[in-house]
Amino acid sequence: MNKSELIDAVASSADLPKAAAARAVDSIVDVISDTLRQGDQVTIVGFGTFLVRERDARSGRNPRTGDTIQIPASKVPSFKAGKALKDAVN
Repeated sequence: MNKSELIDAVASSADLPKAAAARAVDSIVDVISDTLRQGDQVTIVGFGTFLVRERDARSGRNPRTGDTIQIPASKVPSFKAGKALKDAVN
């Protein structure tokens, strides 16, 4: 499912016009992104938790030249599924 299909599904499920559903989906994505950018986490009970994880610096290899390179530490977004979502999938 891509973003436009998600918007269509939200519009039909919530009985909203597609424009309103698009604004709602965009707003949710923006709020989650802004919250993660600030270093906080977003927990949706029954669905899961969006959070930021720290990735340590590490050595890597340039596949073209074979040279060893140093990859700097970084922050990466992560998602941990909640029990209800896990149960729905299984």
